[in-house]
Amino acid sequence: MSFVHAAASKAAGGAVRVFLVLAGLFWLLPTIGLLVSSLLDAGELDRGGWWRALTAPARLTTANYERLLADEAITGSLLSTVAIAVPATLLVLVLGSCAGYAFAWLEFPGRDALFLAVVALLVVPVQVALIPVSELFGAVGLFETTAGVVLFHTAFGLPFAVFLLRNFFAQIPRELLEAARLDGAGELRLFAQVVLPLGGPAIASLGIFQFLWVWNDMLVALVFADSANPPITVALQQQVRQFGNNIDVLAPGAFLSMAVPLAVFFAFQRQFTTGVMAGAVK
Repeated sequence: MSFVHAAASKAAGGAVRVFLVLAGLFWLLPTIGLLVSSLLDAGELDRGGWWRALTAPARLTTANYERLLADEAITGSLLSTVAIAVPATLLVLVLGSCAGYAFAWLEFPGRDALFLAVVALLVVPVQVALIPVSELFGAVGLFETTAGVVLFHTAFGLPFAVFLLRNFFAQIPRELLEAARLDGAGELRLFAQVVLPLGGPAIASLGIFQFLWVWNDMLVALVFADSANPPITVALQQQVRQFGNNIDVLAPGAFLSMAVPLAVFFAFQRQFTTGVMAGAVK
């Protein structure tokens, strides 16, 4: 009886694995199609779907990427996107960590009311702030600048960062912090050597979310970014407006813009999973 039960459990586990593999392949199908399309010239794409190249790999070529990377507008837009996404992510992580620790473990007047005000900002949509912030940036000289886009993304990323990290830091045992204080650790040392290492998974998860959001953003970039050197999302949108269905330009550009956030996600996948599981358990 036990043998039959073990065999049934093993068969069920195998079926689940097969289903997960098939679901993963189905989920990756658009990405695979975009990659193959980016490796075909315009003539091949006009003659049929991208899947025809799977039976004739000789049709694949890197000429589209060579032309794309030779375009200074595209390479400049990639550098512009990096110049926006990296500072906006780092600022949110640093400021959100400091504010999260303060709301979790420091006593000061109005702490709970201020935290509720920060949480209330989570419901404010980005679209509501576009016009007033545009007027403000125009008055102070930040309109159509990289600094303006970074500040906008930082401001809208901080409420969620503070909310997430405050709740995570609050789960740290008080006894651990008190023991560190008894050993002579000040608040800065306590934050840097105890709280930050323990909050590493949550901080890494937040960093992935923030980086992906900023990298893939087009609305804020359309409004606030420098029109002469826009981020990659806006640059690709301009290619559509200028050349129509120019898939041999759009496909490699879209895949190239997708490759960076995918690389970031897979590089920090373990920290992301640990942070999500830790938050679920707590």
